[in-house]
Amino acid sequence: MSQSTARKGEWLEAWDPEDEQSWDSSLAWRTLWITTFCLTLAFIAWFLPSAIIPKLNSLGYEFSKSQLYWMAAMPGLSAGLLRLVWMVLPPIMGTRKMVSLTTLLLVASTLGWGVRVQQPTAPYWELMVLAFLAGIGGGAFSGFMPSTSYFFPKRKQGTALGLQAGIGNLGVSIVQLLTPYLIALGGLAVFGGSQVMTTAGQDDREVWYQNAAFVWIPLMIIGAALAWTMLKSVPIKANIKQQFDIFANQDTWWMTLLYIMTFGTFSGLSAQFGLLMINLYGAGNPEIVQGAGESAQLLVEGYAVPEAVKFVFLGPLIGAVARFAFSPLTDRMGGAIWTLISGIGLIVSIAATIPALTPDTSSAAALDRGFNHFLYGMLAIFLFAGIGNASTFKQMPMIFERRQAGGVIGWTAAIAAFGPFLFGVGLNFLGAVPFYWIGVAWAVMCVAITWWRYARKGAPKPG
Repeated sequence: MSQSTARKGEWLEAWDPEDEQSWDSSLAWRTLWITTFCLTLAFIAWFLPSAIIPKLNSLGYEFSKSQLYWMAAMPGLSAGLLRLVWMVLPPIMGTRKMVSLTTLLLVASTLGWGVRVQQPTAPYWELMVLAFLAGIGGGAFSGFMPSTSYFFPKRKQGTALGLQAGIGNLGVSIVQLLTPYLIALGGLAVFGGSQVMTTAGQDDREVWYQNAAFVWIPLMIIGAALAWTMLKSVPIKANIKQQFDIFANQDTWWMTLLYIMTFGTFSGLSAQFGLLMINLYGAGNPEIVQGAGESAQLLVEGYAVPEAVKFVFLGPLIGAVARFAFSPLTDRMGGAIWTLISGIGLIVSIAATIPALTPDTSSAAALDRGFNHFLYGMLAIFLFAGIGNASTFKQMPMIFERRQAGGVIGWTAAIAAFGPFLFGVGLNFLGAVPFYWIGVAWAVMCVAITWWRYARKGAPKPG
């Protein structure tokens, strides 16, 4: 046993991952895998509402399009607020307590959604509360990632943080991918009966929507138990006032803008992808479903209204895989160059998607072309956002000293977690086309910042 881990209690006596002789790599990797498992469950809890909300009206609720956008946006608002709390917890609580208790807290909102989808009787305010509580899963990110960074040397932090964040981000696509299959398995419905799901242009279906929530609760309990029994805490101590010294460093603010571009885009589109698809090319577009004011037939004979749940998981999946797949490249080549590539890719892919945000309903062929254009454009946006998520998390440990790097990771993640809320508000009040042009302008600004501050030859803070 190394000197670093000689203490039998929760807190290690000393820990210097830059010292290869004393660094306990087995403890570091064990911490990574346990916290990554718990972080994946946190993202599942955070984005569970995004898999349920688009189907609430099909289950018997009667919410307006605006109400559904606000409900889908609420987990992003709460996650951003709660990340401001979780970002200061690692030095105060330590990894063990923070991860285990946070994972237990995930049960509350998950259980609530499982109960409330069974009958369309919950008032709007109650579902908004459940959506807010789901944000605990998003808040966890700003505590889990900094605490894991303490365990690894700088030369490995790009890979370690990329793996944790990338696999954790997979929780988004996991919940969105598996929900359609889970709700079809009556044998899993130990608690509660079935529901009838009504979708325009399709036959009614018998479903057990509570499965989409209840199946994750045993895993959350297991994750909390693993964290409590197997994790340690690094002796990095700082009170809240001391941790706020990161705000005196200008790079905290530049990296915040860059991470809004990458993770803000990833999380915002992950939460709104299903609703946006339905409202443009599915049952939410009255021109398609109602036949432009005629009888309730499809406007174009032969056009199949897309079922969003069959596609919505693809975007978060591509973004999450890109995050951990490109992380080793950021360790070898540096993060700044890949942040630059991410920004340029986002400019092109967002601009290229904008024409598909106004569906052409003149013919079935035009609708099909428009939908494919929209889908592939969105997937490209997710790809470049995922690359940027990996590269920015490589940059931060290189730019800041260890404790500050953890704080900056938590802070930038907190602000970017408002993505689902901002995307919901923007799409609801501005409309898709103006909001996407704002995204192009933001990416142009971030490319300029990256080149000037981090990527050019002689840059003040290459990383």
